[in-house]
Amino acid sequence: MASRGQARPTLRTVADRAGVSVSTASLVFSGKGPVAATTAERVKAAAAELGFAGPNPLASSLRQGRAGAIGVLVDGRLQMAFRDPFAIAVLDGLAEELEAIPTGMLLLGQPSGSPESTVPRLSGLALDAVVFSLCGPGDHPAVEHLAARGIPMFSTGVPDDRRITQVRVDERGAAAEITRHVRALGHRRVATVTMPMLPTSVAGPVPATELTARDASVPSVGRLLGFRDVFPRGAALQTGDGSSVEGGIVAGRALLDVPAAERPTAIVAQSDVIAAGVVIAAEELGLSVPGDLSVTGFDGVDLPWLPHRLTTMDQQGREKGRILGTLVRRTLAGGRPRSVTQPITLREGTTTAPPGR
Repeated sequence: MASRGQARPTLRTVADRAGVSVSTASLVFSGKGPVAATTAERVKAAAAELGFAGPNPLASSLRQGRAGAIGVLVDGRLQMAFRDPFAIAVLDGLAEELEAIPTGMLLLGQPSGSPESTVPRLSGLALDAVVFSLCGPGDHPAVEHLAARGIPMFSTGVPDDRRITQVRVDERGAAAEITRHVRALGHRRVATVTMPMLPTSVAGPVPATELTARDASVPSVGRLLGFRDVFPRGAALQTGDGSSVEGGIVAGRALLDVPAAERPTAIVAQSDVIAAGVVIAAEELGLSVPGDLSVTGFDGVDLPWLPHRLTTMDQQGREKGRILGTLVRRTLAGGRPRSVTQPITLREGTTTAPPGR
């Protein structure tokens, strides 16, 4: 073992001790080439004697021109991201594809309402690419910083910038499709529960001014506009805490704890977890789903704890993550992949039926 004050052993030191070339020793540690078993054992024994743990990963990354890490920005605290099954599905698919490079994922949470705080953190990091995963605002100050450094950027539709390779969905069209499904069932008193329009939004009715704000959430605005394409005067309440079951419960109670003649017969929610909260609120008020109230979601995640299969727009989160990862891999391999529009499909469940059924 190398003692204090002695130079740290290197790959060359190990090769000399084992009586092999540096390239042969390198193949033993990388596992990428044919080396005789006896030779490999001799190299490993020499490394153990010298206290050599392996090649310096920083030196290796510098030789390859790679940092060995992909930054993944998520909106809000990381704790909230790991509570959202759709966010988890996207990250899972992304990680699966990046394993083929291989590289690491560095998750960075950004406080809601202050995306500029991520710039100083990014400035000190060596990154091969950055993925904006489920970040809401249409503009992000980190884009200029990353573009100036020449770091490739990818996102799930936001920020909306031509320098970012996107995996988009037609938010407005998808929301209109599922709302038309509700109308086709015969519902006319229909409301929607949305994700927050802004990082500073509070729970309650959606102010018209928030729809056109510079930092408005692109998915939230797009899905609300799609709903209003079908029901222009339908009530719209937003949660104050992003996409959460708790936010759905609060909004659901506000919409449903009213006289029957004023109560909506259907609620279109902007996420599956919000929709689950609405279902819980309805049943706590003694309403049956879908007998008294139809509920739809958006995302297509599995909620095994909910005793219903939501009618939803399935945007296949894991596949979205895989597509993102494929675009990252192709870019790092020297390609120039284009943005793609991911298909999204209506998936009927057990939470919708004609009114009064």
